[in-house]
Amino acid sequence: MSIADTFRTVLLASALMATALGPTSVHAQQATDIQLTYSNGQFQPSNLSAPAEKPLSLRLKNLDAKAMEFESKSLRVEKVVAAKSEAIINVRALKPGRYEFYDDFNEKARGALNVQ
Repeated sequence: MSIADTFRTVLLASALMATALGPTSVHAQQATDIQLTYSNGQFQPSNLSAPAEKPLSLRLKNLDAKAMEFESKSLRVEKVVAAKSEAIINVRALKPGRYEFYDDFNEKARGALNVQ
């Protein structure tokens, strides 16, 4: 196999992989950023809104002195956030609806994401 044939094979394989993997980050849909704070054992705000059919980037700041666990069965998300730190939770594009979440270490701390 010549160098030109090898180059064509590599180029074709790269093109096929790019097609199979979907859009690149340049063309990927931009995520909606949402800020959420956890303080004194409660989410603030406890009711969030987001657009439908668009991915979300949820920035959760835990201001408490102990860890908390953001959990939502409907969002299919579970994330422990250490004390006095923050985490980014990426959520897939959602259909319209209400998606509840809570702190698994303190089930009295509850909130909801309303997608419209």
